[in-house]
Amino acid sequence: MKEMELAERLSRISEPQTIKMAKLSRELKAQGIDIVDLSIGEPDFDTPAHIREAAKKAIDEGFTHYTPVAGIPELRKAVVYKLQRDNGLEYTPEQIVVSTGAKQSIANAVLSIINPGDEVIIPTPYWVTYSELVKLCQGEVVFVPCSIENKYKITPAQLEAAITPKTKLFMFSSPCNPTGSVYSKEELKALADVFAKHPQIYIMADEIYEYINYVGKHESIAQFEGMQERTIIINGLSKGFAMTGWRLGYLAAPKSVAKAAENIQSQFTSATSSITQRAAVTALNGDLSTAHAMVDEFRKRRAFVFEQLSNIPGLQLIEPDGAFYMFPDVSAFFGKSYDGEVINNADDVCMYLLHKVNVSTVTGAAFEQPNCIRLSYATSMAKLEEGMKRLKAGFAQLS
Repeated sequence: MKEMELAERLSRISEPQTIKMAKLSRELKAQGIDIVDLSIGEPDFDTPAHIREAAKKAIDEGFTHYTPVAGIPELRKAVVYKLQRDNGLEYTPEQIVVSTGAKQSIANAVLSIINPGDEVIIPTPYWVTYSELVKLCQGEVVFVPCSIENKYKITPAQLEAAITPKTKLFMFSSPCNPTGSVYSKEELKALADVFAKHPQIYIMADEIYEYINYVGKHESIAQFEGMQERTIIINGLSKGFAMTGWRLGYLAAPKSVAKAAENIQSQFTSATSSITQRAAVTALNGDLSTAHAMVDEFRKRRAFVFEQLSNIPGLQLIEPDGAFYMFPDVSAFFGKSYDGEVINNADDVCMYLLHKVNVSTVTGAAFEQPNCIRLSYATSMAKLEEGMKRLKAGFAQLS
């Protein structure tokens, strides 16, 4: 029987390399191979006890039914409170839409804004899903390569040069996945000044790593005059509250975009888990002491991993200001070989490290930076020590 055809849109997207590498790691572990997994962007901490208790209470009280698509009123109010407390931004609950993870919030935003042929500017390196969602909407992705000399952050001049009459959306993250770079208030203001000249452009600010910041207060581009009414803030609880499996993200946006996102979500998933929402109310309304404690541990790991990688001849890297990733340039190893196998690119480096060194990483090509690889230090110090030991030996074997 002839294989039946699937939708053409599937040809526009591919499986994220982050998920692919995690899958390969699991397969090798299932075969009994000891893999140090540095590919996953997930805190290794358990969700704080007071948040777990709130979820248990919700179950015991029978809070197990459908909720409003955009989220229960208490949660939308809690998001408004968080945005005012942490960011000095004033929103109403009608501008908040809660989703099954920040990824769905991004999808809702892109689906709400982009028509076929619209151009979307994405500074690179970038998080893999941004461009794939634009492609699904038949938009045109405009990548702007950012240099290691500028800590992989877009400059106002680069932004201005990339804008055309077709530009509809600008997508970026701060702190950034995969580089860990953080935009300062001054840098964001300079970008906002460019956007002020181009009122047709929306800005999607992915702030999911907001609390994992090693250099000071988080800054949002929505704070500047004229920016909040055209900015879609993406955030969630996965990273800052160690709630990856709970699946809860949210967007804060102009009312028209929020309403559109709610309408789209009503046809895909409706609301996210009622239990998760009640837990999220407790997380957002509570103090941030558990998040700060987690960040303190990440800071120690960052210092250790940065020192270790800096001592590997050939690697070029910056010390990240946020998130929990290192993004070293490995191009010095291109053309080298091991057991007769030549390393041609970052993909080959990752496969070599996985199969010969037993350390899982992610190729920078996934993030539109083919000279780099991404390593996560969101794992225990014991695993990081073993991983760094293996990486040192593995790179030393290439000749």
